[in-house]
Amino acid sequence: MTTERESDQLLVERAQAGDRGAFDLLVMKYRRRLMRLLKRVVRDPCDTEDVVQETFIKAYRALPYFRGDAAFYTWLYRIAVNTARNYVAAMAHRMNTAAVRFREQAHALDEHLSDNTTPESVLASKQIALTVSAAVDALPPELRMSIVLRELDGLSYEAIAELMACPVGTVRSRIFRAREVIAEHLEPLIDKPADGRW
Repeated sequence: MTTERESDQLLVERAQAGDRGAFDLLVMKYRRRLMRLLKRVVRDPCDTEDVVQETFIKAYRALPYFRGDAAFYTWLYRIAVNTARNYVAAMAHRMNTAAVRFREQAHALDEHLSDNTTPESVLASKQIALTVSAAVDALPPELRMSIVLRELDGLSYEAIAELMACPVGTVRSRIFRAREVIAEHLEPLIDKPADGRW
């Protein structure tokens, strides 16, 4: 039985030998993971799709140079992170932050509502979800990317360090700072009076 890394390596070798179908299998395998990773960085769903597609184009062009020193997904994620960084830098002056934040908060609201039936618990869930989403969105890109890779993608500190091309200590520091900022945003909700009024 082969590991994921070995199975990816076999597909990479087939793709390097000219088997386009092998690369298509890698795209199918990792497309959703890249979308989940990049949607919090790029924010706009259509633009995220474009950045993911550009990532795979870059990966395909660079495939002859892939030696397998790192796992394929690590190499691919590094390309994705760099592509997203470049995109965000190029588009920053054109983004309407308020409109983007509103769409994301509405989406986060749908995702995070709990099954609790009391109006108070539904309101609390909405407020927490919106607060966390807004706090993550407001983070500087390096902190946002680190916390998303750790909390949403479940990557280890070492994997994040490799993807972001920085020391593990820097990753730990960024994630610690991101969690601090999110906690600061949640503090007013936690300190809310028992009667439910602000």
